[in-house]
Amino acid sequence: MFQILRNSWRVPEIRKKILYTLLIIVIFRVGSIIPVPFINVETLRASMQNLTAQSGFGEFMNYMNILTGGGLEYGAIFAMSVTPYINSSIIMQLLSVAIPYLERISKEGEEGRKKIAKITRFVTVALGLIQGTAFYIYLSKSNFLNVGANPNLATTIFSAVVIVLCFTAGSAIMMWLGERIDEKGIGNGISILLFAGIISRAKSAVQVLINFITTGEYFTFAATIIVFCIMIVFVIFMTGAERRIPVQYAKRVVGRKMYGGQSSHIPIKVNMSGVMPIIFASSFLSIPTMILSFMGTSQKTVESFWYQFLRLFSYQGAFYALLYLAMIIGFAYFYVQIQYNPVEITNNLKKNGGSVPGIRSGKPTIEFLKRILSRVTLIGALFLGVIAVLPIIIGLFNPSMSSISLGGTSILIVVGVALDTVQSLESQVMMRHYKGLFD
Repeated sequence: MFQILRNSWRVPEIRKKILYTLLIIVIFRVGSIIPVPFINVETLRASMQNLTAQSGFGEFMNYMNILTGGGLEYGAIFAMSVTPYINSSIIMQLLSVAIPYLERISKEGEEGRKKIAKITRFVTVALGLIQGTAFYIYLSKSNFLNVGANPNLATTIFSAVVIVLCFTAGSAIMMWLGERIDEKGIGNGISILLFAGIISRAKSAVQVLINFITTGEYFTFAATIIVFCIMIVFVIFMTGAERRIPVQYAKRVVGRKMYGGQSSHIPIKVNMSGVMPIIFASSFLSIPTMILSFMGTSQKTVESFWYQFLRLFSYQGAFYALLYLAMIIGFAYFYVQIQYNPVEITNNLKKNGGSVPGIRSGKPTIEFLKRILSRVTLIGALFLGVIAVLPIIIGLFNPSMSSISLGGTSILIVVGVALDTVQSLESQVMMRHYKGLFD
């Protein structure tokens, strides 16, 4: 990996992309510490540092704080990070399958993708307004606002509008920064911003490990390190694993030359969807806990049916772990269905005189590819789901290790994005045929 990074730095064009990406990350980090007006940052930070996991709210806020790189505890402009954009992308991809008009647009090539991206931006702003309003309600109910002892109606309305619009604008800017990385940087814009946010909280993770040592919990310390190492190894293994379907091309004569007669293969990656199923599943499952956080903790509320129901979605609960696993598998299949079309692949093979040995062209080949794709996707999704859920299960059996339940998702995102970025850089370097680069 370090060899690839060093070689990428030697190419002037790629070096400019890397520097541009680093500049975007710096802007993101600066925006993660600039507080929104009318928020009492000191009180908010003190509350974030003393959160408990009694109702699952503390786990939710800690998780959101990790993804935002600490922006949430600062009440910063980027406090909502790319969550609205991720949820917007999920909604648009689901609607592209369900609504014929959007499905038709998505198949129109580059112009269709631009139209879908434009609609996604509007949906992101709408979700940002909703999430920003919800966050304002939480701040107001928790007395984290700085609007005076007895604010009048005008002051209350003005502060609410400013706070909600600042949070929404922050989400829109985050979306724009991600698109700039895709356009002028090294790619994987949204994923890299998530990566930067999680890495910035590495100090907290190290502090947890140090606390294990200082308190004499050497077994917990060793077990945490071992679990994380196993997860890293599995993520790397899944990223490189693939199922190769052999393809034989028939010989054909064009003019005086003979073409074809070669053997090749169709590579099907075990984990084609990368870390996106985890990001989508965790973002989707954060909604119930976010709703729970705005219901209050009065005796009547705590005893209500909906409060008890939403508590099932606690990050350290067994129900959450099972649902998390199921949603990761579901999103993995959904992503593969969008990215991989067996009918199109079969048609391309037929046009070029290719066929799978032992399988007839046409419908039999389509069914064969679907069957292989389904099995490979299931293996990749189970690997991904087990690695994501394993730390949560460990936390259930050993409460002293519950702090790693959120670290499982974080490390999967970090390792997955790092591998995708390195592969992207490697492909960009190889496209330029830099002499002696990989000697």
